Amino acid sequence: MDLNTITEVVRRPSDRPEEEWRDGDAWLAGGTWLFSAEQPELRRLIDLTALPWDPLVPSKSGLGIGATCTIRELYAFAPPGDWIAGTLFRECCEAFLSSFKVWNSATVGGNICMSLPAGPMITLTVALEASYELWNPDGSTRSVDALDFVTGNNRNILAPGTILRRIDIPARALRKRTAHRRFSLTRLGRSTVFLVGTRTPGTSDLLLTVTAGTTRPVRLAFDTMPDAGTLRQSIDAIPADVWFADPNGTPGHRRHLTQHFAEEIRRQLTPGGPS
Repeated sequence: MDLNTITEVVRRPSDRPEEEWRDGDAWLAGGTWLFSAEQPELRRLIDLTALPWDPLVPSKSGLGIGATCTIRELYAFAPPGDWIAGTLFRECCEAFLSSFKVWNSATVGGNICMSLPAGPMITLTVALEASYELWNPDGSTRSVDALDFVTGNNRNILAPGTILRRIDIPARALRKRTAHRRFSLTRLGRSTVFLVGTRTPGTSDLLLTVTAGTTRPVRLAFDTMPDAGTLRQSIDAIPADVWFADPNGTPGHRRHLTQHFAEEIRRQLTPGGPS
């Protein structure tokens, strides 16, 4: 869609573009949402893709993902052999409600900042206990837990002018065993629920991440593997106003699916259970 209110596009912003933010600006990364709807309040676009942000930086401490890393680049990434949770990268990329052609433009950071319940990059990064590096307009930098970033449907903690710069996934999370379940009304449709469970090697703990069926990510943590009743009670304790409603499912339907898939994940990750 043409954005006919735009009077300027900054193609080569400074290394700290957030310090030059003004009313009427928008950050341009992939632009897959930005150009899909009218944006009458915008006057200027600042192209973040021109900045020299490495898309993927693996290290001993984990994986750094530049906010402008495209879905295509993440999908093509081959993690080290001991990062067994790296299988989630492709699973979450394939959960997008988009053509694979869009992957060449859509970015990891853009999907997170849209903060929609079905955002698969939110699912991925919360499940793998990531932190986000944010750049503020006053030049300061801060780090936040991925779990605390999204606050509701299409809502997050970003203030005007703040940039999501990088996502950091710790190596300890990448070495966990994982199990996931996803449901959508059609094969390539928007996720109705998307659950990921992780377990630390050599332990019987469980970290269950619930997304898509809730307006914000929900994390249920257990030091030891819960029994079926305990897990069900924990899901029942999720506040009623957190469950999401749209044409893809009612809150009751999503709660039911979450209960069903959570039990499957629990059984799969129980030590000695099916792989």
